[in-house]
Amino acid sequence: MSSGTETAEQQRAVSETSDLGSAFRHISVLVVDDEPGMRNFLVRTLTPLCRKVEEAESTEAASRLLDTQHFDLVVLDNVMPGQSGLDWLADQRRVGFFAEVVLMTAYADLDTAIHALRVGASDLVLKPFRSNQILNAIRRSMDQKFLRRENSLLKYELKVGTEAARGRLLGGSPRLEAVREAIGKAARMPTPVLFTGESGTGKEIAARTLHSLSDRASKPFVPINCANITPEGAALELFGSIRDGEKGQDGLLSLANGGTLFLDEIAELPWPVQATLLRVLEDSRIRPLGSDRELPLNLRFMFATNTDLSAAVADGRFREDLYHRINVLELNMPPLRERVGDIADLAELFMGNLSRDLAVSPLPLSETVLLKFARYDWPGNVRELRNLIERSLILGEFPPEFTDDGQSHGPDTPTESLHAVERRHIMTVLEACGGNRAEAARRLGVSRKTIDRKCAMWDV
Repeated sequence: MSSGTETAEQQRAVSETSDLGSAFRHISVLVVDDEPGMRNFLVRTLTPLCRKVEEAESTEAASRLLDTQHFDLVVLDNVMPGQSGLDWLADQRRVGFFAEVVLMTAYADLDTAIHALRVGASDLVLKPFRSNQILNAIRRSMDQKFLRRENSLLKYELKVGTEAARGRLLGGSPRLEAVREAIGKAARMPTPVLFTGESGTGKEIAARTLHSLSDRASKPFVPINCANITPEGAALELFGSIRDGEKGQDGLLSLANGGTLFLDEIAELPWPVQATLLRVLEDSRIRPLGSDRELPLNLRFMFATNTDLSAAVADGRFREDLYHRINVLELNMPPLRERVGDIADLAELFMGNLSRDLAVSPLPLSETVLLKFARYDWPGNVRELRNLIERSLILGEFPPEFTDDGQSHGPDTPTESLHAVERRHIMTVLEACGGNRAEAARRLGVSRKTIDRKCAMWDV
């Protein structure tokens, strides 16, 4: 191929694939071929499109590169002096080879095609070929990789049942607004975030919200419940493994690569796994089971706990170095009993969504029901409210304690409004603080001016 023809062909290929930038822009490619002309052609074709392109004139040179660098895709010639491309690929799979492979061959017989599939080649291109043919093969290979990842993540989410955690932070209480503001600021940073608070306060929803506002929003959000991880199964589930002569099994960290990993109930992570996680956080690399090579990771880490991590450190249940590594930015999720003003909005949201999902008529959220919702302590927080509404829809009525028939009416019950409930709550906190309005404002998560205004309105 002449240089003029080659240049025109490459320019046409780039033009034809201008809409495929996302498929090429972030990938690194290794070209392995003993013919200098072919390597030069491929390098000049791929360099304008890909993040990084390297070349190797032999399988030995390719092996040395793979020992020190990671590549997303290898364009591999099959017929080379010494070891064939497919035999080399089979050997590499055994020691840890994680890239997609486009095989180039001048002899497209059935045995070669079967062998290529068996050792995990993604696509096959027959020599001689045009630029657009090799680019389309690369695009197909990367599309297959992303489709496999999406399918694996979908199966994982179906397995662990994370669908209920999807949603949005609803409510306008001052403490929740403070969380929203902090999330907005943290979304622009790569900093790890630790969400704390009681069970059911919406820590995973807050983490998903932060992810959706970040530059990783189009990448995976992978939640992991650390309480379900055993020391024996942790390495396989988190880091994956290689199999003899095959591509192997991706771990959850690899599936989340480029996106966000959310480790819930981090205090329950088994002690041996804590040391491994610390190394991953510090090095941004993992080593799958059975592999001689490490994989680079590009992940945003988020964590959540409903326990006191500092107490867990003091008790020897949680590593102090890991605690300081993950506790860079802590966001505390307020319990529902401190968000009384949000209860009505949350109840209406759950009632609308769940009645549609269950295909039943919504139950009326009367003033009496909302008032008794506001008086209840909700030890299970927002999750308990959602579950109560779902259970009530299934049974066709609210539990008696949340209706007119539930409890005898005391002297302060009859027609008390939500405003009265708010007043009583603030006055109770003020009393507990000995009348100290600044301390009451701190405990309530509001400004001192808000307390002063309320007290003036109530002539306190």
